Amino acid sequence: MSDNNEYYDLTIIGGGPVGMFAATYSRMHMAKTQIIESLDSLGGQVSALFPAKTLYDIPAYYQTSGKDLITNLTEQTNAFEPDIFLKETVESFTKTEQGFMIKTTKRTTYSKAIIIAAGIGSFEPRKLRVDNAPFFEGQQLHYFISDPTIFKNRNIALAGGGDSAIDWALELAPQARSVTVIHRRDKFRALESSVHALQQMPNVNFLTPYTIKDLKEAASGQLKVILQKARDKERKNVLFDDLIVNYGFSSSNTIIESWGLDMERHAIKVSEKQETSLPGIYAIGDIAYKEGRPALIASGMGEAPTAVNNALLYVYPDRRQPAHSTELMLKYKH
Repeated sequence: MSDNNEYYDLTIIGGGPVGMFAATYSRMHMAKTQIIESLDSLGGQVSALFPAKTLYDIPAYYQTSGKDLITNLTEQTNAFEPDIFLKETVESFTKTEQGFMIKTTKRTTYSKAIIIAAGIGSFEPRKLRVDNAPFFEGQQLHYFISDPTIFKNRNIALAGGGDSAIDWALELAPQARSVTVIHRRDKFRALESSVHALQQMPNVNFLTPYTIKDLKEAASGQLKVILQKARDKERKNVLFDDLIVNYGFSSSNTIIESWGLDMERHAIKVSEKQETSLPGIYAIGDIAYKEGRPALIASGMGEAPTAVNNALLYVYPDRRQPAHSTELMLKYKH
């Protein structure tokens, strides 16, 4: 006996580059498709961790930035109009007669098949450990940057010394009034060429080796950042319009590991069809484990059509699934 719930053909768990392309390709097949993404925008790790980083391993591009890659993928994805649900995390799914019941942090939804494109799993920023930091979060204290334009003509402090922090500083410096990089060491972990490029920018300053000891609201409405020099009693108070903290991220596959799928090295084992140990569930991108698979965006992009075609063959075994974009678009436009 069938239930009366409305089912998606495919649910894509994860809205990073690989999940976005999987949704696009699924919609080329006219499949009813949804993306569920835990962050507040599409782009996954690329948007959150290295938007300004230059990428050299994306097919058809000699080089491109993470930001430009996500901009182009977003335009492509939106053109095919999958349903997109942001700031929503999949907690569990249960087999039903017609597919799967999916429980998220916000709702219950139904899908005939699922493609997991969750990257490294859920990840959270390592937060600033001062007592009153939560008071400024979402106002002048930022851990994610979804819209760089909000920092135009503002005096920004950016705390961190890794590639992601320096990438964000390079991205924001051309539009900010000033950018001050705060790091607890004189040396940076980031790529030397990126640090050198940042040092050449006239509106960029460096405060090293300093750590943030406290935050206060200044009379001017700005944020007062209290700094302490490493191995020294010297303290310094500096005013900024915004503070961006990039101390890295902690990732976890705890929820994914609770789904009962066969795992290897904290990733989901898949077949040549990208199918997991549970029929109807597929995995692509960095969350998928196959021996010898390189951890590249390009690898996941190639896996997306394989997973979509096999998932739709699972859902509709009597239908032939065309593979070429020309044939797909003729069908899509008509």
